[in-house]
Amino acid sequence: MTWKPRTIGLVGVGAAMMLGLGYVAFQDDPVPVDLYVLTRGPLDVTINADGVTRIKDLYDVASPITGTALRSPVDVGDPVVVGETVVAVVQPAAPDLLDSRSMLQAQAAVHEAEAALNVARTDLARAIEVRALARSQYDRTQTLVERNVSSLSQLEDALQRRTIAETAVQAAEARINMAQSTLARVEAMLQNPESGAAIDMDCCLQITAPANGVVLNVASISEHPVHTGDPLLRVGDPAELEIVADLLSSDAVRLKPGAQAVVERWGGPVALSATLTKIAPAAETKVSALGIDEQRLDAVFDMTSPMTERAGLGDGFAVFLRIIEWRTEDALQVPLSALFKRNGDWAVFTTEDNIATEQIIRIGRQNAQFAEVLDGLEAGTTVVTHPNDALVSGRDIVARSSLQ
Repeated sequence: MTWKPRTIGLVGVGAAMMLGLGYVAFQDDPVPVDLYVLTRGPLDVTINADGVTRIKDLYDVASPITGTALRSPVDVGDPVVVGETVVAVVQPAAPDLLDSRSMLQAQAAVHEAEAALNVARTDLARAIEVRALARSQYDRTQTLVERNVSSLSQLEDALQRRTIAETAVQAAEARINMAQSTLARVEAMLQNPESGAAIDMDCCLQITAPANGVVLNVASISEHPVHTGDPLLRVGDPAELEIVADLLSSDAVRLKPGAQAVVERWGGPVALSATLTKIAPAAETKVSALGIDEQRLDAVFDMTSPMTERAGLGDGFAVFLRIIEWRTEDALQVPLSALFKRNGDWAVFTTEDNIATEQIIRIGRQNAQFAEVLDGLEAGTTVVTHPNDALVSGRDIVARSSLQ
C-alpha cells in the first residue's frame, strides 16, 4: 500500500505528540518550597525568663509603742515627703483596769508613799534646826577668835559642824523629792481609763515618712489597737524599680553582671531596657510545671529606661526578659528551619535555576530563630526552609509563593 504524503505527515505529527505526552507523564512535578535569601546583620543570643518588678528600697513603718493607731492620715498611692508627711498617728495605750487585789495593793502603796513623804519632811525640819544652830555656833566662835578668846581649832570644829548641817538639809530635801516622785508613781497606778474621753492629739505619737515616694499599702485604714512592732504601712519610690528573674542555674552561669536585657510583655507599647546587677550565689530546688526538679536562682536587673517610657509600671508587675548572652553586629544568618543533619554535619538545600542542591555548612552561635554561618554559604544565597522528605539534591523546585 502506497502512503500519501499527507498521511505520512499526519502520522508523524501524531507520533511526536505521543512522545511529548509520554515525556511529560513520566517526569516528576517540581516540589513547592519556601525560600529565604541569606543576609548579614546583628545577631543576639538570648536567655529568656519571666520576671517580676519590685521597688529597690522598701520602708516598712511599724508602731514604736503599744496603743491605738488612729485612722490613717494617708491612703495607698499618696505621695509622701521624708520627715514632713505624717503617715501614722498612734495614741499610747490607756491604763488597764485593776482588780480588787491590785486595787488594795495600789492603795497600800499610796499610804506607804505618803508616810515616807511625811518622814522626809520631818527629817528636813530637824535638819534645818540643826543647820541654824551650827551657823549660830560658827558665828559666835568666829567672834571669840577675833577677840583672841577662842582658838582656831575651835573655829575649825564649828565650821565643820556647819558644813555637815547644810549637807544634811540638802539630803533631806532630796529625800522629799524622792518621796514625792514615789507617791506620784503609785497614785498613777490607781488611775482608771476614761471611756469616751476626747483624744488629745498632743499626747499622741505622730510618725512621719521615712523616705520620699508613695504609700504602697496600709495595714488598716481604720482605727485599731497595735502592739510595739506591729506594721502600719509601707513606703517606696516607684521611680527606683528593679526586676527579679527566676533563672535555671545552667543559664545563670553563662551570664555576668552588666549583661543587657530587653523587657517585653509589660503592657506598654515599646520594649524597655535593663542591666543585670547581681546573681544569687545559691540555687534552690523548685518543681517545674511539668513536675521536674530544677535548680533555679534569682537574678536582679536595674531598669535603665527613663520614667517617661515606663509610665504605669509599678511594684509587683509581671514582665518578660530577653537577656543578651552574646551579640555580634555582623553575622551571616541562616534560619534554623532550613537546617538539617547529614552524617553528623549541618546541611541546607540551596537553589539556583529552580534546582535544589544539598550543601554542607558549619554554624556557630544560634538563637531561637537563626544560626550564625561560619562556612559554606555567602550572603545573597537562597536556601529552602522547612525541607520535606521529597526534596533531594537535583530535584526541581518551585517557590510556594508563586503558586498563590
